[in-house]
Amino acid sequence: MSLLALSGTNSVSGGYEIDNSLKFEADNSESLTRSAQDGGNRKITTISFWTKRTELTSSYEMILMAGVNSSKYTSLGWGTGNEINFHYYSGGSYPYNFTTQRVFRDTSAWYHIVIGIDTTQATDTNRVKFYVNGEQIANSDLGTNVYPSQDIDTPFNNDSATYPMEIGNDSVFSIGGIAYSGYITEFNFIDGSQLTPTSFGEFDEDSGIWKPKKYTGSYGTNGFYLDFKTSGSLGTDSSGNSNNFSLVNITAADQSVDSPTNNFCTINAVVGTDSTISEGATKFTNHGVNGWETFVATMGAGTSGKWYAEFQVVDHGYGDNFIGISPIDDPDLNRGFGTSFAYLGSDTSLDESVGYYAAGGNRYIGGGTASYGNSYTTTDIMSVAVDMDNGKLYFAKNGTWQNSGDPTSGSTGTGALDVRGATKPQTISGSVYYANHAMKANYGGYTTISISSPQSDANGYGTFEYAPPSGYYALCTKNLALYGGTA
Repeated sequence: MSLLALSGTNSVSGGYEIDNSLKFEADNSESLTRSAQDGGNRKITTISFWTKRTELTSSYEMILMAGVNSSKYTSLGWGTGNEINFHYYSGGSYPYNFTTQRVFRDTSAWYHIVIGIDTTQATDTNRVKFYVNGEQIANSDLGTNVYPSQDIDTPFNNDSATYPMEIGNDSVFSIGGIAYSGYITEFNFIDGSQLTPTSFGEFDEDSGIWKPKKYTGSYGTNGFYLDFKTSGSLGTDSSGNSNNFSLVNITAADQSVDSPTNNFCTINAVVGTDSTISEGATKFTNHGVNGWETFVATMGAGTSGKWYAEFQVVDHGYGDNFIGISPIDDPDLNRGFGTSFAYLGSDTSLDESVGYYAAGGNRYIGGGTASYGNSYTTTDIMSVAVDMDNGKLYFAKNGTWQNSGDPTSGSTGTGALDVRGATKPQTISGSVYYANHAMKANYGGYTTISISSPQSDANGYGTFEYAPPSGYYALCTKNLALYGGTA
């Protein structure tokens, strides 16, 4: 179980299902704010939410803030070293202050975080309790552990505050942190109860993985529940208390189907790169100097099954962009500017990547090139279909399969390219050459690619511009569990 607490938790299907999450993007200063509250319990509170990080920074990222002003507030967020920090600042002192020694850098999976507060407890270590993925973080695992004095009032539920609470940013209190980049769902705030994670989740009997369950208890006066199910009212409190939030730079387009019960593939922010990953880890922007960089997916197209994704070039330049595949464990893959790996289809130690070049429409394998399809640019939506059952690869431009390809042709592989290294899970991704140029990816969970006619796979998963070919599926944990072999 300890491994799950250190990394994220893969989603587990069955039982309680979570349909949606909300994407927060620091570059857009996106957040939720709630106006003045009418009292509530100042000593006893539980905070529970699921989150999936999409960017790793060296700055303090704000998840939740509450209080009166910049001189009296409580803050929960990711610390500068990717640890969890939770503290109360009051006029130059810290009535409570906690920092985990563990770091949380897994951008491929979901974390469930619970903090239970009860300052009336006689034992100081019982007054604030931390849990990640169902396990309590022991006092010995806290690098900083200043517990509140008994019966102290916390900044929560302070009815004298103008803006007592904000989720996802520091725009209200302005204490120097930055906005959060990641997905959040199942945000439960319980007024008047100190609860444990078993009120919100349970360990799966078969896999031992921590998974969500529906909270059925009381929310108290100022409690709220944000499930983000309704795209037109993403700040709606579904607890029955009508403690709704206002949206700051958030629109219906920020709703996602990526969730703890069906985790979708995104761009991997952990694998070394000099570039910028943003927009829910679906946009890749090259560093500030010309030079090839290739991004990696968080999930590989498994050793079996058929998989589908879409891409769009944001900046065309001279067409120096590739889309394609490579073994997800390629040792040359995406190790930063100036290292041995260049673009998809280049000459690497494995020589198993395949790239489709934007400028000329050629295919590249092992650094060698040959005619394949049409060129593509910023107005085009490009599709990639990977048939791991038969070791075949197909590309489409605006819904038309190139080289007269037929992804449903099976072992015949009509118009297909061969998947090299077909016994290994493949990353479906892209390469960008020019400084500050970008590419968007759509693995089905979230994208900023404009979708005019939403399509899903045959299981109803993913949101794409074009329907995946028959038998092809979005890269998500539910599909991988059914078809993916080793993902």
